Amino acid sequence: MLVCGDDGLARRLAAELRDVYRQRVVLVVPGERPEDTGTLASTVSRAAALIGRFGQTSAQAGPHDSGAGPSTPVLELHAARPGEDVLTEAGVERATAIALLYEDDETNLRAALAARRLNPSVRLVLRMYNRKLGQYMEELLDQAALVAEPELDRATLEASTTVLSDADTAAPALAATAVADTRRVVQADGLLLRAAERTPPRAGETADPGLCTLALLSSTTADPAGAEGSDASGPQGPRLLPDDAEVRAATGRGTVVLDAVRRTGPAVPPRRLAGRGAPLSQIFSRRLRWATAGVVASVLVLALATTVLTDLGPLSATYLSLLDLLGIGDPAVGESAARQILQLLSGLVGLALLPLLVAAGLEALGTFRGAGALRRPPRGLSGHIVLLGLGRVGTRVLSRLRELDMPVVCVEQSADARGVPLARDLGVPVVLGDVTEAGVLGAAKIHRAAALLALTSSDTTNLEATLAARSLAPELRVALRLYDDEFATVVYRTLRAAYPDAVTRSRSVSHLAAPSFAAAMMGRQVLGAISIERKVLLFAALVVGGHPQFEGRTVAEAFRAGAWRVIALDTQRPEARRPDLARDFRQDEPQLLWDLHPGYVLRSDDRIVLAATRRGYAEILSATRGARA
Repeated sequence: MLVCGDDGLARRLAAELRDVYRQRVVLVVPGERPEDTGTLASTVSRAAALIGRFGQTSAQAGPHDSGAGPSTPVLELHAARPGEDVLTEAGVERATAIALLYEDDETNLRAALAARRLNPSVRLVLRMYNRKLGQYMEELLDQAALVAEPELDRATLEASTTVLSDADTAAPALAATAVADTRRVVQADGLLLRAAERTPPRAGETADPGLCTLALLSSTTADPAGAEGSDASGPQGPRLLPDDAEVRAATGRGTVVLDAVRRTGPAVPPRRLAGRGAPLSQIFSRRLRWATAGVVASVLVLALATTVLTDLGPLSATYLSLLDLLGIGDPAVGESAARQILQLLSGLVGLALLPLLVAAGLEALGTFRGAGALRRPPRGLSGHIVLLGLGRVGTRVLSRLRELDMPVVCVEQSADARGVPLARDLGVPVVLGDVTEAGVLGAAKIHRAAALLALTSSDTTNLEATLAARSLAPELRVALRLYDDEFATVVYRTLRAAYPDAVTRSRSVSHLAAPSFAAAMMGRQVLGAISIERKVLLFAALVVGGHPQFEGRTVAEAFRAGAWRVIALDTQRPEARRPDLARDFRQDEPQLLWDLHPGYVLRSDDRIVLAATRRGYAEILSATRGARA
C-alpha cells in the first residue's frame, strides 16, 4: 500500500492501515532527499522489494497473520511531489492501492493520472476538496481502468477509484459537537443514517432506546461531561456496539442510539439564507421605515385637516397636502386663511422630514452597495456559535451549521481564506483578526455565545482561543480541533479540572477521516463514519455472499458485540440493484428495512447495511479474503 501526503492525515492513514488492517505501507512525504545516492538507492530498493514481496499477497493478509503485526514499521520516502519517477521508485507497479492525500487538488490529480498509467489495476483513493471535479475525475479514472482491463467486473470497477474529502467526512461530527441536541448524520445521497446522543437519564426516567444502541458513552449521571475517551482510554472509554446485557447493566450512562435508517429523495441544495444582495430587512432599515411612516402620517393628518377646514374632497386634499409637504405646491394666494395656514404648516413639516428621508435613503443605498462586504455581528446577538477558522474544514462546518439553521459568527485571520466568500453569500457575520489578539473574540460576542468551535489547523491556536474564550465565558461549550490523542487527553483533563461545569470536546479531523480512507483502500464501500467521543464507528454496505460472518446466519447470530451489527436490509431485488447503494437509487424502490426479525436468515444475495468498529470491519475483510482463497 502506498500513502502519499503532506499533512497529518497521511501519517494517520498509514498507521490505520498498519495497525488495524495489518498492511505493509510505504509513506511518501515531502522532505529533502538524502544527498548520498547510495542511501537513497538502498531506501528505494527496500521499498520496491517490500512492495514486490507483499504487493500481490497483501490482499490476502489478515489482521491475525503473524507476519503482519503492528510492529511492522511504515517505510518512509521523501519527495517534494509524487511524480512518475517517485511513484516508480516506491513500487507503484506492484502496489495494491495508493492514497493521494495532498492538500492541493491539482497535485493529487496529476499523481492519480500518473499512477493509473503506471499500474492500470491499482486501486486509487484521492483526497479532493472540489466535489464536482472529483466526480468527473472518478469517472475518468474508472474509464481508464476499464480500457486497460476490459474484463473487470462491476464491483471491482466501482472500487478502482474513490474520491473522498476529509472535510466532508469530519464536518457533521464537528458541527454536532457544538449543538446541545447532538445528532450525527451519515447521508450518502440516497441513504440516511442518523444517530442521536442520549444524555444519562435522571432517577425514575428511561432513556429513549431508539432502534438500537450503537455505543455507551463515558458520561454518567454523576459526570454528564464524561471522560472524552479515545482508543487508548481502555475501559474508561466509550463502548461501541454493546449487547443488550451491557446496555441494561449500564444504568445512568449516556448512550448513542440509531434513530433513523431510510432512503432520501434526490439531494436538495442547502437553503440559502441570503443571496448576494442584501436582505430587504437591511435595505429597508428601521430608520427608513420610521421616516416613511412619518411622511405618511403627516400627509394623512394634513389631508384630514384640509378636508375639514376647506371645501376640497379627500383625494384633492391629500394631493395638495403632499405637494405642500414636498414644497412643490402653488402659493395659496387669494385663498382662505385656513388654507394658507395649512400650507405653511405643511412646508415646515416637510422641511423637518425631508432630510430624514434623504438620510434614510442614503443608508439604504449604502446597505445595498455594501451587500458584498462582510457583515459584522449585530447588536444584541446571543445564543450563537463562534466558528474559528474558515479553511477547508471550517468552510464545510459552516455549511453544515447553516443547514441546521444555527446562528454563526466566524472569526478568520485572513480576508482571502477559502470560506470567506461562502460566509459573505450566506450573510454570516465575520470578524477579521488574529484570535490571539485582545478584543477579537469580544467582537464575536463570545460572552453571549452558546458554543465555540476552534477549527484552525494549529493545535496551539485552537487551545489559546479556547483558554481566552473560557476566561470571558467560563461555562461556554467548547469543541476544539486537536490532532494528537495524548495531547487532547491532557488538555481535556486540565480544562475539566479548571471549569468543571463547562462542556469541553476535542476532535481530530484526520482521526475522523482516516477510517473511511483506509476502508476505501481496502476496496469495500464505507458509507460514512460517526465519532463516538474520540472513537469512530463505521457504516458500510455489503452483499452477504462470501462473508462467512453473515451468510446463512440469523440477524441475531450475525451480531458480534464490540465488532459489528446488522442495522438494515436493502429490499431491492438483486437483478435490479445498482452497484453503489450510497449513490444510486430510484424513488419507487422499497424502503430499507430496520424491522428485521432476529430470526431472519441472511441469504447470499441479500445486501445489508452494518455498523462496525474499525477492527471489526478489518476482520470482516480478512475473513472474506480467506474464504475466497
